[in-house]
Amino acid sequence: MPLTFTFDPVVTPALRDGVLDLWVDVTNAGGAVGFVPPVTREDIRPNLVRQLVSMTEERSRLLVGHDEEGRVAATAFLTLNTHQLMTHWIWLYTVMVHPRHQGRGYGRDLLAAAERAARTLDGVEAIRLTCRGGLGLERFYASCGYKEVGRVPDAIRVAPGDDRDDVVMLLPLT
Repeated sequence: MPLTFTFDPVVTPALRDGVLDLWVDVTNAGGAVGFVPPVTREDIRPNLVRQLVSMTEERSRLLVGHDEEGRVAATAFLTLNTHQLMTHWIWLYTVMVHPRHQGRGYGRDLLAAAERAARTLDGVEAIRLTCRGGLGLERFYASCGYKEVGRVPDAIRVAPGDDRDDVVMLLPLT
């Protein structure tokens, strides 16, 4: 059954906790979403609070996917550029699909929903994201229409002696 996506949902305590739990579960399953496992809710909470503050300041927008049971199953944050010369593109951050839903095409569905959401934003001509090299993520994003436009070697230190490339991907909307 497909996910139901909502752009700019009302952030209730249940939604906030669902996003927090998703972020913890994705990280602990090895997902490249800003942390290295193992993590707890308290490890992730400050980053989520920063994202929620960014939303209240209208610098970031939330896209959430719910599964058939109403649980938060996927998210992405669409973040606007504040630099006056870069307002024609947005960042896509914290792209996550719950591990229990992996392999069902929900990642593609999430990216398609993010593209649809971005197209509703005035003046936005592209989506930019970065991903951690060494996990095949750039191949996945490329299969969804994103193009690799840059790479910073060894920019992400996962652990001592385990450095990964920071890969920049772009999806033109025009």
